Amino acid sequence: MKFTPLFFLFITLGFFMTASVFSGGCAQVGMPTGGPKDTIAPKLIRATPAYGSRNVSSPGITLEFNEYIDVQDLQNNLVVSPLQKKMPTIIINTRSISIKFRDTLLPNTTYTINFGNAVKDINEGNVYKDLSYAFSTGNTLDSLTLSGTVLQAETGTADSTLIVMLYRNAVDSTVKTMRPNYIAKINGDGSFRFDHLPPAPFKIYALKDADGGKTYNSLTETFAFANADVHPETDNGITLYAYAEEKPSDKKNAPSLKPAAEKKLRANVNFTGPQDLFQPLEVDFSGPLKFADSNRIYITDTLFNKITGTHFSMDSTAKKIFLNYPWKPDMRLIFLMEKDAVKDSAGNMLAKNDTVRFTTKRMEDYGKLVLRFTGLDLQKHPVLEFVSGNQILFSYPLTGDEWHNDMFLPGQYDIRILYDADQNGKWTPGDYSKKLQPELNITLPQKLSVRADWDNEREISL
Repeated sequence: MKFTPLFFLFITLGFFMTASVFSGGCAQVGMPTGGPKDTIAPKLIRATPAYGSRNVSSPGITLEFNEYIDVQDLQNNLVVSPLQKKMPTIIINTRSISIKFRDTLLPNTTYTINFGNAVKDINEGNVYKDLSYAFSTGNTLDSLTLSGTVLQAETGTADSTLIVMLYRNAVDSTVKTMRPNYIAKINGDGSFRFDHLPPAPFKIYALKDADGGKTYNSLTETFAFANADVHPETDNGITLYAYAEEKPSDKKNAPSLKPAAEKKLRANVNFTGPQDLFQPLEVDFSGPLKFADSNRIYITDTLFNKITGTHFSMDSTAKKIFLNYPWKPDMRLIFLMEKDAVKDSAGNMLAKNDTVRFTTKRMEDYGKLVLRFTGLDLQKHPVLEFVSGNQILFSYPLTGDEWHNDMFLPGQYDIRILYDADQNGKWTPGDYSKKLQPELNITLPQKLSVRADWDNEREISL
């Protein structure tokens, strides 16, 4: 058979048309993409009784949502006001929450139930933030609010583990003996808010409620108070300053009277570099000391000539000793501690004489630092504090709007301004029995970086 060019043309066109059909068909086969991710929190579509209902007598409430929900960590989120002796029974269904009060409802009272951030959708975990419900057993739904901030007085920072408490018709001692009428959680920035309050005066407190009793019964508890009653009509925006009047006893740091388990006592001279010119030489011991002879702990020059003028001291744990001396820059010295210079409670001594060669820092190991303040209240006796972690490394009274130091130790610091009302050079807590507020400390938001052999300057606005 003879094939013409026209025949081959039709065959070629048919091949491309068939390929196109199959290609198009394959493009339509595959798994669905699923659409965009759900980022919308559940919605409350019905409440029974309705939100804001009045003359409610039934102890049962039902909240219905538009999708399946999950409820988590009710213990740390749920707040019922007025505070209940017995927490309501909460039943979680797929799309609803049922609440049944176990306490008898009080007459002519507005109740609020706040779930915090406990309610979320079951699939993506989108949180229904600050879900709240309110109703009244009387003719009126109270509508006043009270808001403010709680800060730690010693550091000027927030602590969201505290609660804020309101007492109605209370005396000063009530906070020690009775639970409050209303409580509110504190947000991460220290803010709090009460809703649906009646037009009445309240005593207000903040408390770190470690034992769950919601009463102030220990001087080691973190606590805050206002000197006068607060009124929801006029006193929004108040600030409470929290403090612990006494530090918890630390039995771990108390000197032990038991014999040391080790046969020999060990010492460690704390050198992380050349000796700081403005700090004592520090020696740590493996156990508390019962005896220390300062005449056998001393500093010499490189020819072992004993240097006079050192001052010897020991800390409260009896595990550290300090040698203070007016160090000069770039000194080459020897620390020497004779083996019988110290003994622990079991009579253990050092295995041998401890000899350590060291040098002091040079002038160029320090930086020049100048701080200029605006808004500083010099009438409140400000003290400048340089802090690392929870430790105050250096503190200086401020007498003007500019402070400078030509030889400051390099490093990263938090800066605090203490308003030292009693002028004792350190932070003083409050005293509720005397209605004395704690001294205030302001922590600046930005860290200070000091570089060696550098002019470091900072403008600080308070």
